[in-house]
Amino acid sequence: MSRPPSTPVRRAAPRNPATALPQTPSTPTATSGLTALPPFSTTSTARLQALYSDFSRQKNSNPDAYASNVDWWRRALEVVVASGLQLQHLRAPAAGTLGTATPRRKGWASGDYDEVGILTASSSSEAPTGDRLVLHAGRDLMESVKIPKVGKPLALGAVLSELRSTRTAYPFSEFLSSKASVYDPGWLPGRIAAYVVGRPLWWALQQMGVSGSSSRQTTDHTKDGGWWGMYVLLPLVEKAADEVVKMQEARMASPGDGLYTLDSFRQTFAGVFDGDEDDHEGHEGESEERPPMRERDAEVLLKFLERDRGVLVVDKEVIKFVDKNAAPDERTITAVDRGILELKSAIRNLHMQVDLVQRKIDECTRKASAALQQKRKPVALSHLRARKQLEDLLNKRLGSLHTLESTYITVETAAGDVEIMKSYESSTATLRGILAHPSLARSNVDRTLEALAEANADTREVDDAVRMSGDISTGVSDAVDEDDLEAELRAMVKETEDQAEQARERAFVERTQAQRDAKERERKMDRQRRGSENRDMVRDTEGEEARLQRRLDEIRRMQVGDRAETSAPHGQGREKARAVEAS
Repeated sequence: MSRPPSTPVRRAAPRNPATALPQTPSTPTATSGLTALPPFSTTSTARLQALYSDFSRQKNSNPDAYASNVDWWRRALEVVVASGLQLQHLRAPAAGTLGTATPRRKGWASGDYDEVGILTASSSSEAPTGDRLVLHAGRDLMESVKIPKVGKPLALGAVLSELRSTRTAYPFSEFLSSKASVYDPGWLPGRIAAYVVGRPLWWALQQMGVSGSSSRQTTDHTKDGGWWGMYVLLPLVEKAADEVVKMQEARMASPGDGLYTLDSFRQTFAGVFDGDEDDHEGHEGESEERPPMRERDAEVLLKFLERDRGVLVVDKEVIKFVDKNAAPDERTITAVDRGILELKSAIRNLHMQVDLVQRKIDECTRKASAALQQKRKPVALSHLRARKQLEDLLNKRLGSLHTLESTYITVETAAGDVEIMKSYESSTATLRGILAHPSLARSNVDRTLEALAEANADTREVDDAVRMSGDISTGVSDAVDEDDLEAELRAMVKETEDQAEQARERAFVERTQAQRDAKERERKMDRQRRGSENRDMVRDTEGEEARLQRRLDEIRRMQVGDRAETSAPHGQGREKARAVEAS
């Protein structure tokens, strides 16, 4: 939200961070974001009050509680630094809002502040981007972790002193200037052993009154601001380095993919603090959309990867990823590497120019359309002329880009061929070295095989002798009559054949009997069918004979009636005849 024009801007005088007074409770802080992060969100208010108190005296009176408090603050500081919240209290809640009168410091945040700490509008929308690997210890850190109703931590000096003694935190300048690795046996384990073993002994000496002034000096040192400064947190650096190596392994496809400038390294690996999976897949275009890695974080990360991990070499502005087991002569940046990197940088710059020109063309098109809608023809023509010139420039840049990309592909192919030939030469030398071994000489091979055959023969003889002596001692003879074996084998074969023949005969008999039974059933059924037909025929014949007999009887009766009519009158005889015919 912008400030109304009539509202006067009150500007405070610049202050010295070392002597400035604490901020008032109304100063904007990152408390809401802080308390949402573990371990703050998982700790009760009573426990927070104890952790925020000055527990440095517990180092002598209650070492276990002191160690627990230090470990809690170690985890808390790692979370604060990793989240980018350690300096977020310097950011005002809105653009133009008056903040604490703090002079602008390089590297404190990605936002823009004027000389009195007012956040400008150009950066108010950016994400909080304090250093993600470096702890800025001081009054500002105490303000950034301040919690309402709990207050500010009073034992941070003692905590950082313990973290330094265990080499969890390193002074920034010492980390960058040291030539020895943090994993060097003379640096880390010895100090840890001195801390773990020496602390109880030192406490015992203090209880006996032998020592005590050093502890008071340390306490005074932690209270007077002697602990202020920048510290590199090793656990965060190790985690970020693992992410960088993982991302680079996913991106590595050619020799040119392992070369970076400082700017391209910061842009490409900006997502290591966010755990972005897209960057692990190698999507460079998406990584360019986020803000680059801060310079201080990149400086720390490059030093760790080069000195402690051995996975890259740095020469001024050239960064080259190498195999950590590579020979010393391969851990150098050659003129070829510089040439490939310059070619990559030129291609990248041309891509940016092409995108910029394309955006300008689109802008000219939009302005020309708007001018035509407003009937401002001269203005529209001016924008069209500018667009035409930009299109010509775009074509030239695209042609140059095509040429450079073709050249880059050719160079990468040649560099890859060189690596392949080196592998061939190394493989050939290795194979020749193996074949040159005296054990693989032809005469030695023949002699060895002959000796092996003789040894096998001797082994068989010894085995036969041992077996024979064992049979003799147990009364078992190995002599076997071959004729008896042959006779027994023939008997077994004949028995098997006889059983098979009997089985075939039984099957034949069963099959024949089944066929006979089937035929017998068919004959019975045929006889039954014919008997039924004969009975039907007899019944039909008897019925026909009965009908014929009845007909004959009727005819006889008719004949008797005719004879009777001959003696009766003639008319009555005809009527009876007709009656008979009708019946």
